[in-house]
This record gives sequence, structure tokens and C-alpha cells, in this order.
Amino acid sequence: MTGTDVRKDAEDSGPSGYAAARLRLLTEGAQSGPPRRAALAELTDEWLTGLFAAGAEGLRGVSLVAVGGYGRGELSPRSDLDLVLLHDGGDSKAVAALADRIWYPIWDLGLALDHSVRTPAEARKTAGEDLKVQLGLLDARHIAGDLGLTAGLRTAVLADWRNQAPKRLPELQELTAERAERQGELQYLLEPDLKEARGGLRDATILRAVAASWLADAPREGLADARRRLLDVRDALHLTTGRATDRLALQEQDQVAAELGLLDADTLLRQVYEAARVISYASDVTWREVGRVLRARAVRPRLRAMLGGGKPTAERSPLAEGVVEQDGEVVLARAARPERDPVLPLRAAAAAAQAGLPLSLHAVRRLAATVRPLPTPWPAEAREQLVTLLGSGRPTVDVWEALEAEGLITHFLPDWERVRCRPQRNAVHIWTVDRHLIETAVRASEFTRRVHRPDLLLVAALLHDIGKGWPGDHSVAGEIIVKDVAARIGFDRDDVLVLSTLVRHHLLLVETATRRDLEDPATVHSVAEAVGSQGTLELLHALTEADALATGPAAWSSWRGSLVADLVKRVAAVLAGDDPVEPEAAALTAEQERLAIEAVVTGSPVLALRAQTEPPTEERPPGDPEPLGVELVIAVPDQPGVLPAVAGVLAMHRLTVRTAELSAQDLPDGVDGSVLLLNWRVAAEYGSLPQATRLRADLVRALDGSLDIAGRLAERDAAYPRRRGVVAPAARVSVHPAASRLATVIEVRAQDAPGLLFRIGRALEDASVRVRSAHVSTLGANAVDAFYVTGPEGAPLPGEEAAAVARKLEETLRG
Repeated sequence: MTGTDVRKDAEDSGPSGYAAARLRLLTEGAQSGPPRRAALAELTDEWLTGLFAAGAEGLRGVSLVAVGGYGRGELSPRSDLDLVLLHDGGDSKAVAALADRIWYPIWDLGLALDHSVRTPAEARKTAGEDLKVQLGLLDARHIAGDLGLTAGLRTAVLADWRNQAPKRLPELQELTAERAERQGELQYLLEPDLKEARGGLRDATILRAVAASWLADAPREGLADARRRLLDVRDALHLTTGRATDRLALQEQDQVAAELGLLDADTLLRQVYEAARVISYASDVTWREVGRVLRARAVRPRLRAMLGGGKPTAERSPLAEGVVEQDGEVVLARAARPERDPVLPLRAAAAAAQAGLPLSLHAVRRLAATVRPLPTPWPAEAREQLVTLLGSGRPTVDVWEALEAEGLITHFLPDWERVRCRPQRNAVHIWTVDRHLIETAVRASEFTRRVHRPDLLLVAALLHDIGKGWPGDHSVAGEIIVKDVAARIGFDRDDVLVLSTLVRHHLLLVETATRRDLEDPATVHSVAEAVGSQGTLELLHALTEADALATGPAAWSSWRGSLVADLVKRVAAVLAGDDPVEPEAAALTAEQERLAIEAVVTGSPVLALRAQTEPPTEERPPGDPEPLGVELVIAVPDQPGVLPAVAGVLAMHRLTVRTAELSAQDLPDGVDGSVLLLNWRVAAEYGSLPQATRLRADLVRALDGSLDIAGRLAERDAAYPRRRGVVAPAARVSVHPAASRLATVIEVRAQDAPGLLFRIGRALEDASVRVRSAHVSTLGANAVDAFYVTGPEGAPLPGEEAAAVARKLEETLRG
């Protein structure tokens, strides 16, 4: 569809002509991206010009002005129209009538309209009071009427902005930071707001405003392309949803990707993240420059007076060979020759991170333009500078981002490109793959005093998920990649072996500790065999904690930490030559023993509830404990059906199971019988917790069969159907025959849902297997549960029978 065709349809200045032309422009697909946005703005201009001309006949000193995105000539399919009817203060009734002649046809078409009627003086006054109005008027564009009136306002607004910039820019920066805190960072969010999140379209507009102040300018390279990409994504979002939304929701990402001709939603998110990263970095550099200029302006008059009117000389403090500090930034020394010094980028980065200072934009760009390849293997200094950079703590993040913005990271580590800006569709993860790797290194830097080889810990932290850019198990792929990378970096053969082992098994400790029976010697021996040495175990323990802490709040807790520490202690004993003996029943606490004896004496279940909180940390002071839920300890005389009964009662009472342990326990000497001890951590979905007496009463009824748990749960689900969101992956059930010599280990991975554990327990009971112990954990929306089961005689299940139980359980969960 040509522009001429559009204009022919729009010759009628009424709503129908414009609506038809607009519809053809947006649906026929002949244009997209910037040409379509410009064409839509031009089409809208022509229509509004007609409306203005029809209503302003004989009226002087009035103009129609587009501001904001429309003022820039960038209209997305569902963008609102930002308009100002500007007048010189003449006939107010005629101006009001003209406004009605323009606004009402816009509303009749269902278009969103942000409108105002003001004199130039009123517009300037409002802009001085409201930064949003000020920013919109900076993009003011004449549509119709008195051109001189519009031009006069533009000139005055720009002059006001430049004159007031020293005062208003700090205010704007503060508002920008507050918005970023509320909306999050676009480059990491799975459902980002393309406009308001940090690094989004709002920040791109603010960078234009800062440049218009003449106080500082943003880095231009890549900025226009990044902004165009986000606008293209918003256009596609508007077209696929039919709504004026900036939120890129999960369920709409595949459609948006298809509209843009992209492979899939991950490709779409990666492009969004890359664009956001460019804008975020440009924002950081720009605001840093604003601060530097304002500080210099405040100090310069005093310095000039002290120097008798002479020009002050910036102080330069040496930080490393070829690297100095100047004006709060790290820059290259005058004698530095990056074209002759291939280690200089890493040396400058390490010096900046160690000093807690940013790398100057000019320095990074000069390094990127002149850097030479490092020899293979790297010289020792290069490896040491990389380790120093990684061990610098929180400042590492900003320095790494500066290097990445200019392509220096992939210059040194080509494999980084596959994880760069790669999304992680897992509710537990809060970062992209690459940022998670840097966050892990930051966390690992806190543990360097715990290990004998902090250099290996830091490099393993950086590379542990490097395989996520490749098909298959990322740990297996990562093991292969890290062997090559570590050798290139200059580690010797033994160190390469340790690093590859750490990457291959970086999930081993936490998965084993939370999903396997640590009392089973086979569990401990399998970990010891995989790790191989005390030194590697020490490193793997620190890496495990750093990885979990860098993943997100749901991935680590004092409970998980204690389980991992217990496993590490047991494995260390094996590696030291002290084989664990066959498992005995774990010693009961005083409370557990009391409950167990009472359960045997009364022949019925007994329970206790106790609130839990995380211990204080540096980030969470003593007065602000983090709630972990409620610890529920239940003792039941050993009998069939305990697991589904307890899980079903908890589901009926809308209690969410966070973690759960089930084990058979022998009683102290002199007390006959055995009990099943269940130690669970639960939290109410909403409202308050039920009373312990009510829970016990329902559990008694569930065990004697008088409470129809399945029926009650079905009735509730029918009465209150759950809202369906993104379709979760199907449940997966697997058998791990080598995980234990005493039982068959069946692992369930499924989407967490009310009644899930009840369904699992009932299915295992129907299969006539005995649950010897259970280890249940919930990670975000995912349940990962391991069940140690035996046949009725107490022996592990034969292979075919175990496989049949797993298939039946998987069918039950997928049904």
C-alpha cells in the first residue's frame, strides 16, 4: 500500500475516511517499522489538519501541536495521541469550540488522547512544574494553524530547559532511579514493560532530553538501532494483542516473534535484552557525565579564584601500568599503548574494579579499537588480571558491562556470545545466563577465604553455565567447553581437570542433598566418586552456594545450606578413607521422641506446629527476619497410606508444602513399635494457618477412611477453577536405580499445584509400594520430589516393576 493510496482514503476529513486508511496501513503489511510509524503519523497529521481547518475558519492565533512520541513522528498502532491546542489568549469560547471539533472525532474512533489547551505562557509554566510535560514539549511539532506560535513555544521551551538543566537534571535522574526500582531492568525481566522498565523506551527519550540540555550527550553508537528495535517490538505487540500495552507478557511472546519474523520467543527476548542493555549502558554513561559536569561547575569558580583565574588541571592518580584515575573514572595513562599491550584491557578492568571506579567510555572504546589478540595460552599476567577482576565483588558488574558494551568480553572469551543476553525461562532465575554468571562470580568472591584455590573458584563461577548456549545437558556441554577455555586461559592440565569437574557437577551437591537419602551409603559414595578429591569438594561446596545465591531468593535457604553442609561432611569422610556404615535411624530430637512415643501409645497421629524464620544476615538485620513458613512435625504409627493422607489434609486446608521429609523411625529402647516421622515446612496460600487440633482431627479421619479427601479436593477445584496461564511442561518421572542399595529412588519433576503431593502419594499406594523416605522441595513453581520406595517385603523394586510404577505415576500426573 503506497502513501498515495493512504492519502486517497483519508481525503474525507471525517472519522470514516481516516479509520479506513489507518486500518489498511496497519493490516496490509506493505510497511513496517519506522516507515509505518512515520506513515501513520503523516496520515494522522493530514486528518487532524482537516479537522483543525474545518473548525478554525476565521480564527487566528491558534495552532495544533503534537508532543511526545507523536511529536517525534513515531506512532505505534495503539499509541495515544499527545496534542496541545495552543492559542494566544484571544477568543476563549471559539478556542473551546475548536477543541471540541478536534477531540470528539478522536474519541469517536476509540483512540486514546492526551490533550490540553494552553497559551505559550501556560505551557511554559506547566512545564516548569511537571517534568513529564517538559519532556513532552521538547518534542513539540507543528501540525496546523499558526506556525509562528508553535515555533515561539519550541524556542522558549528549549531555552528554559537549557537554562534550568543544572537544577532539573538531578531531579530527572532521581525520578528515573525511582522508576527503575519499581519497574525493574528490562534486560532481565521475563515479562518486561518495554516503555517503563530500566533500559526501555522511556529511558531512550530521557537521553534525548539530556542531549537537548547541551550539558552532556549519550553514546550514540547503537542507540538509535536499540530504540528502533524496541519500537518495532511494541508495534508487533499492539498488532497481535489489539491493545495499547507495553507489557510483553509470556503468552504473547510467540505471536509477537512471529509478527516480527523471528524464530521463537527466546530470540525475541534476546533482541529485547540486547537493545535494553545498550540503552541502560548509555544511561549509566550519560548520568555519570552529567554528575561530572555539574560537580566541575560547582568547583570551578573556587579553583579559578585560588589559581588567579588560571585553568585548573585535572589530577591523575596511577592505578596500574598504563592505567590512571581522573575525575572519578579510570582512564588510560598518556603513555599507554594498547596496540602494543594486549593485556591492558584486563589490567585496566581489574584496576577499575579493585578501585570501585567506572571505566571511562573513551578508555573502553580506545581499548576496543586497538586491542590485539592474546597469545594462546594466555600469559600469566592476563590470567591473573582476569581472576583479580572476578574477585573484586560488586564493582565487577559495572566494569564487566562496560567491556561487554564494546565487544571486549567476546574478544577474550568467544564462547561468551552464546550465553550473552540469553533468557532463562525458569521462575527461580532472576537473571539472564550471562548476568547470572557474573553474579555467581560476585558471590564467589565472598568465599575466597574458604578455599585453597580461589582462582579456580572464581573461574568456575564465571563458566559454570557456559554450556547453556548449546543443545542438551548444559553441564555436559559446559564440561567440554571449559576444558578448551581453561587451557586457552593458561591453566595447567590438573587445573583444567578440576575446572571441568566443577562445571560438570556444579548441581550435584544441592540436588543430592535435597533429593536423596543422605543416610544411604550409596548416595555418599556416588558423590565422592564424582568429585574425586578433598580440594575439589571444597571448591564445589563454595561454588554451589555462590551459584544458588546468584540464582534468586528461592534457590537457597539455611535449610538447603545445612543439607549441603551435611552431605559435604559425609563425602569428605569417604574421601579421607572413612567409609560410612550402613544407615541407622537418625537420632530423634526430644520433641520428635515425645511425639513418636505419644503416637505409639495412643495409636493415632500427633503433631506440632512451630514458626520458622531465616537467621539475620548483613542484608537482613536482626529486626527484619525472613519468614520461612511453619514447621509441621507429625508422628504416625507405621501404616499404609500416611503420605497421601497427610498431603491431602494439608491441601484441603490450603497449605503449600515448601519442603518435606518422611522417614521410618524405630523407638527408644523399651518402647515397642515403629513410627513414621514427617517433618514438613508449610505456608498458608492465604489467610491464617488452621489450628493444630483441627489438622489432627482431619488426619485421623483421613487415615481411617471416613474423610473423602479426593472428593473434597475435586469439589473445591470445580467450585473455584484455577486461572490458566502459560502451559507448563508435562510432568516427568524417572527411576535412579544406582542412587541407593536399600531402596528404589523415584524422582518426580512437575508443576507445583494444590494436591500434587496427595496425587503422588495415592498413586504410589495404589502401586503397592512402601515409601521408606521422601524428600520434597519446591523451587518457584516447580516441584522436585524424590521417593525411596521398596516392595512389601522391604527390598528395592526389580527394574521392570520400578519402570512400570514410574510410567503409571507419570500418566497419573499428566492426566
